[in-house]
Amino acid sequence: MSPARRRVSSGVPFEQAVGYSRAVAAGDFIFVSGCTSIAEGKVVHEGDLARQTEQALLNVSAALEQLGASLADVVQTRLYVTDISRWEEVGEAHRLAFELARPASTMVQVAALIDPRLLVEVEAVAHRAGGPDTDADAQEPADSEVPPDAIRLDDPSVDDSI
Repeated sequence: MSPARRRVSSGVPFEQAVGYSRAVAAGDFIFVSGCTSIAEGKVVHEGDLARQTEQALLNVSAALEQLGASLADVVQTRLYVTDISRWEEVGEAHRLAFELARPASTMVQVAALIDPRLLVEVEAVAHRAGGPDTDADAQEPADSEVPPDAIRLDDPSVDDSI
């Protein structure tokens, strides 16, 4: 294992059986494996998609805290749901957890999760402050500065053959 890489476990039996870590810090990034509505080794909030999402996000948060980060450091989430028609329940719980951070996010429907009582699984990627993109020399361009090779969605002259 690289000295720059740290791993944490939540202790759920799936980690040992499948061979993965709850979260891995690699450089300035933290990758959190899919978290579900499991607390103290048991499925909780059976049938309640909103509460299962909240619990999954609490589990993401706990993994991040073990590595010195928080939900505020999350830059991307992936939400896997067993019933996409209930997306609003998942979306509201996600919005409340990330109201200020607003990470890039994807929600997709899956046929099933590892336990049929589980309705949602949440993965996250976090970036800790102090990485190369926060150096004093690297400044974000002002809103009025658009890189010359940038594609603008509001520009009708954009080549649509891409």
